[in-house]
Amino acid sequence: MIPNVLTIAGVDPSGGAGILADIKAMSALGAYGTAVVAALTAQNTLGVTDIAPVSANFVVSQIDTLFADVRIDAVKIGMLGQQSVTRVVADRMAHWRPKHLVLDPVMIAKSGDALLERSAIDELRESLLPLSTMITPNLPEAGVLLEARPAENVRDMRRMAEKLRRLLSDDGHRWVFLKGGHLPGNDTIDVLHDGDKMIELPGTRIPTRNTHGTGCTLSAALAALLPQCAEVPEAAQRAKGYLVEAIARSGDLEVGFGHGPVHHFHALWQEPK
Repeated sequence: MIPNVLTIAGVDPSGGAGILADIKAMSALGAYGTAVVAALTAQNTLGVTDIAPVSANFVVSQIDTLFADVRIDAVKIGMLGQQSVTRVVADRMAHWRPKHLVLDPVMIAKSGDALLERSAIDELRESLLPLSTMITPNLPEAGVLLEARPAENVRDMRRMAEKLRRLLSDDGHRWVFLKGGHLPGNDTIDVLHDGDKMIELPGTRIPTRNTHGTGCTLSAALAALLPQCAEVPEAAQRAKGYLVEAIARSGDLEVGFGHGPVHHFHALWQEPK
């Protein structure tokens, strides 16, 4: 059965991040993608020039209308922007209870622009984290969630993953996928933790500027793969492998002059001659 997967996130007109990137990743990995628009941005590979909010009521209407008709097998949540939107998304997820809920706590764009109101951080921590079956923070985001300094090595990452796991519900298996892309050096080690198992996912940094939307792409890949895999570690390894190859093949694309997008369809499109 082909899974139906929902992304609740913002719109990046350049297609490298947000719901456009999510839909590409979900489609490339064999899932049928659906989307609820939670925020609007004026954005390209160089940065964010403007943000327009979407009303919380309209976000609720989108979610309820979709769930009333379509079987949703997994949900990925990305940029929410506002505290009011964060609150209603948590309320509707508590109501609809999707089996898989992947939360990417988007706070800052690759360009350094803020994508989440400061007042929404507590709402995210208190309302959405306990509902999530997996969270995918990078090291700066993890530091904000824990009100601590970001980890600087793998040992610190393991401790941080344990603390993050305590923010999630104890109801069933809940996972932390802590991304190590901000570690110094050439290693990009991620840590996967469920309160019991601590799994390291090794990687090597790829020399490229094309890293726009990597966090969006990974969380969308996880949402697409979790319904298709028997075990969470398998989905995590496949999602990371997909992202690594998408970054490695990003040079096939020519999009913008800044941090370009990854190549979501690297396995489906022919290499340029």
